[in-house]
Amino acid sequence: MPRVGLSRTDVVAAGAALADEVGFGNLALGALAQRLGVRTPSLYKHIESLADLQHGIAALAMAEVDQRVRDAMHGLSGSAALAAFANAFRDYVVEHPGRYTATVGAAFTGPDDPLLQSGARVLESMAAVLRGYGIGEQEMVHAQRTLRCLFHGFATLQASDGFQWSNDSEDSFEWMIRFLDRGLTEIGSR
Repeated sequence: MPRVGLSRTDVVAAGAALADEVGFGNLALGALAQRLGVRTPSLYKHIESLADLQHGIAALAMAEVDQRVRDAMHGLSGSAALAAFANAFRDYVVEHPGRYTATVGAAFTGPDDPLLQSGARVLESMAAVLRGYGIGEQEMVHAQRTLRCLFHGFATLQASDGFQWSNDSEDSFEWMIRFLDRGLTEIGSR
């Protein structure tokens, strides 16, 4: 019988918090059980396996990214929407590096997978930004991959203290957004 008040949602949320603290690669069911005040076998009443927990964390993180990005972009267009998306995404990765890492390369379990649904909404938010620049459907996938690579790369480097040689990473991030804005404006005007 599961511990009173403990649910799958609680287990996944605690796992996400633990992943943020210790790193996604160091996530262990024993440590999670200890955090929740249960024995490790009790977790299996809420999750099937470590892989199931990891997938749950990925789905939670993608839903959080989706909400944060949509809230930030609400009512904006053009360079303001680009900057809002970029900042919301980067801030999430820096604040939640463990749970964000769960999303990288996570496979979908089917069409009803919450990870797939949230991921599709994040891509749609990104597409909305790009359509505002006149990026057509024939270039959309390439443009989305480019933005994802830039935002993911910058955010994960910042989250892992990868910009140690200078203190101006915020200036560099703003420069990158201006660079993208100019490039997208040029591509969209062709």
